[in-house]
Amino acid sequence: MSNKSIGLSDDLQEYLLDVSLRESEVMRRLRIETMSHPQADMQIAPEQAQFFQLLLQLMGARRTLEVGVFTGYSALAVADVLPEDGRLTALDISEEYTAVAQRYWEEAGVADKIDLRIAPAKASLVHMLEKENLKASYDFAFIDADKTNYPAYYEHCLRLVRPGGLIALDNTFRDGRVAHPDIEEESVQVVHDLNKAIHTDDRVDISMLPLADGVTLARKR
Repeated sequence: MSNKSIGLSDDLQEYLLDVSLRESEVMRRLRIETMSHPQADMQIAPEQAQFFQLLLQLMGARRTLEVGVFTGYSALAVADVLPEDGRLTALDISEEYTAVAQRYWEEAGVADKIDLRIAPAKASLVHMLEKENLKASYDFAFIDADKTNYPAYYEHCLRLVRPGGLIALDNTFRDGRVAHPDIEEESVQVVHDLNKAIHTDDRVDISMLPLADGVTLARKR
């Protein structure tokens, strides 16, 4: 996992942020606070968050889903560019991590756009499909939670996203380890196998980007 784009030197990463990043003061402070967290690498890269903002604006997205919240940087980025009546459903299991997120969401004035659900993500996704009848109702879904459950998250999000909607999967490089599938680590094997499955999945149009720790975009046909 990485909160900067893989393969970039420190100088080039700094240049990228200097000439490209447009980040609100609240987002900047949340990013900096999270950098001191023991799990800081779980935070997405700022250039990745800005890229998602641009995608959502191009799509005119109104309803979005996030699987894995951590301290809320990506959710804050998304909510910030949603229209006033836009909504983000955010799934996580940690009250401790998301308490930080909620503090910054409130300060940024976007908390009322975010429906935070604290529960195992698979259970929340099944509930959304079977009890709330939310099939094909989301414009965008971002998957960035425990990697061993990525295949299930992907399948559930495919049902929740509308035709023409977009799914983004984070950490599809796994620090470059997916290029060495002989590595005996379950999360690497799972992501490697899912990458191959998505490559031949005719339900979606895809692009895997060398952004941050690898971001796969899958547009539902």
